[in-house]
Amino acid sequence: MHIVILGCGRVGALLAHRLDETGHSVAVVDQDPAAFRKLGPEFTGQTVTGVGFDRQTLETAGIARAQAFAAVSSGDNSNILAARVARETYGVEQVVARIYDPRRAEVYQRLGIPTVATVSWTTGQIMRRILPLGAEDEYRDQSGSIVLAEVHLGTSWLGKRASALEPASGARVAYITRYGQALLPDADTVLQEGDLVHALFEAESRERVEQVFERGTDSAHGAEGH
Repeated sequence: MHIVILGCGRVGALLAHRLDETGHSVAVVDQDPAAFRKLGPEFTGQTVTGVGFDRQTLETAGIARAQAFAAVSSGDNSNILAARVARETYGVEQVVARIYDPRRAEVYQRLGIPTVATVSWTTGQIMRRILPLGAEDEYRDQSGSIVLAEVHLGTSWLGKRASALEPASGARVAYITRYGQALLPDADTVLQEGDLVHALFEAESRERVEQVFERGTDSAHGAEGH
């Protein structure tokens, strides 16, 4: 997939390298051409000098064909503005913005833009928000048979009750991260965009759980038919 990254500081450069190494097409945008030195000679992606929320700059970076956009420059306002342009003007599905002021997180989340605060940032967190990576283990019991993992949630589940995930997948929803806060779901909790679902399941059922969380109940029937 093609991914556009705004900002070539330490965060942007590391993210670009990891995505490039995993075979994705990557374009990095920064106002300072000297910033691209952080990428090194081994980086095979594209570099574009310009303002990250400028449409011409974004189009040069391939935003029209991008499946994901990560705004990780040093300015909150620039990151949010660029993320909104990517989402609202070009229809990029997977968008994430890094922020320095965590008090703004809920506001941005309600605009449909997942945010990552610098205090809790890791490259892995951003990649989890722009790539459907299945299930990422967070804990295993001593026997290795029971797993607690953050499982990627497909868009078909948005607007549905979290409780519907359990009979469909066989997993138990342990908790949900929403607006950076942990939430214990009840029978009336509805899944919404930006939710990170943490589920308990048997290790041997991982494939089924990932498929159901990603594509819905129809995928489970397809998996059982093989």
